[in-house]
Amino acid sequence: MLACVVTGLIAYLLGSIPFGLVLLRVFRGVDVRKTGSGNIGTANVARVAPSLGLATLFFDSAKGLVAVLIARTLAVHMLKGSADIQNIAIITGLAALLAILGHVFPVWLKFKGGKGVATAMGAFLGLMPWAVLVTLVLYVAIYAIWHYTSLASITCAALFPVVAGFMMPAAERPLLLPFLVASAVIIIVKHHENIRRLLAGTENRLDLKRR
Repeated sequence: MLACVVTGLIAYLLGSIPFGLVLLRVFRGVDVRKTGSGNIGTANVARVAPSLGLATLFFDSAKGLVAVLIARTLAVHMLKGSADIQNIAIITGLAALLAILGHVFPVWLKFKGGKGVATAMGAFLGLMPWAVLVTLVLYVAIYAIWHYTSLASITCAALFPVVAGFMMPAAERPLLLPFLVASAVIIIVKHHENIRRLLAGTENRLDLKRR
């Protein structure tokens, strides 16, 4: 229980660091919350400054990955003899979920954050790297065809637990999948406005080639 609390708190605090907000304010003097969609994530930052959008993608992904790696390291250290695969799966899965929740509901911004896609990608990379590679290829394909980052994000969020479920050891499925499904649900729900615009045909495309 102590391992879950400690690693969970670290994961949440890491996830809540608003890199998109910080980068755009430092390098452009702009509050990303007052531009475009008002979101602090990669896509909205990229609409103002594509290079800073890429930096946001990197750092938001990195904080998710680091949260999971720290959780795994601390789990092995704190649990010692009882650090079996099942316990590590639970603790790292919880860390991934809380890192995403930290980004979506950051305590520093009155719990108004981003949509969690980049942070989820990094966190999932620490859990299931091959499953991330498969869904990343799908993401690139969807974006390349339609230029809707939201459509790519929603589709990949929905499919990732399925892909990961097929690829992970059977013993880990009942332990890890609930965290992956919960993460996917959070990401999809946070895209509810995008879903409404996609259905209405009014969603904005993100075409960086025009910038």
